[in-house]
Amino acid sequence: MHDAAAHSYGLAHHFEDIEQQHEAGNLGMWVFLVTEIMFFGGLFAGYAIYRAEYLPAFEAGSRLLDIQLGATNTAVLIGSSLTMALAVHAAQTGKRNAQVFFLLLTMVLGATFLGIKYVEYAHKWEHHLVPGLRFAPDEMLKPGTSLPNVQLYFCFYFFMTGLHALHMIIGMGIMAVLTRMAWKGRFHSGYYAPVEVSGLYWHFVDIVWIFLFPLLYLIGGRY
Repeated sequence: MHDAAAHSYGLAHHFEDIEQQHEAGNLGMWVFLVTEIMFFGGLFAGYAIYRAEYLPAFEAGSRLLDIQLGATNTAVLIGSSLTMALAVHAAQTGKRNAQVFFLLLTMVLGATFLGIKYVEYAHKWEHHLVPGLRFAPDEMLKPGTSLPNVQLYFCFYFFMTGLHALHMIIGMGIMAVLTRMAWKGRFHSGYYAPVEVSGLYWHFVDIVWIFLFPLLYLIGGRY
């Protein structure tokens, strides 16, 4: 009796059973992620075209980024993917305390990422690396470097990392809701789909950064 009740918990009226609802939820998330791939794919394509056209300027811009902060953020997000996966496993096995712990830890790592990104943005503002507003990094560039093309690189940097950060903020909001639900014991072996599909979203956002880090921070080596 308990298993039947647990199995049907969270079942929407328009689904025949919890398995059908689970499959529909997963399909919906994958369709959404495909649209996100196309969205970021357009950005990456534009970046690739202009990088090929103005490679020296993009290399010069890349060298103005703080590679240590970027690498730290990469490690932080890889860690958050692990904690998210552990949260999903805890939900699948009905371990409430573990769910809450790993969801909170995922949020802490996400907040750490955003905090480091804020420090990076503040550094860019301080050193006049914000396109259009305060772009005057002449003393930081090698002689002969095309300033307009370096500014183009930083347009891509702020737009791509800013959109990624926005996705992180949305993800943390989702984690907060899931944590509240987990604390109330809503997830168990018979019903854990919200945690699972949210995990797919979180992993996608992490993967986007795995591509952004080398494309933005590791162009042309360092001098």
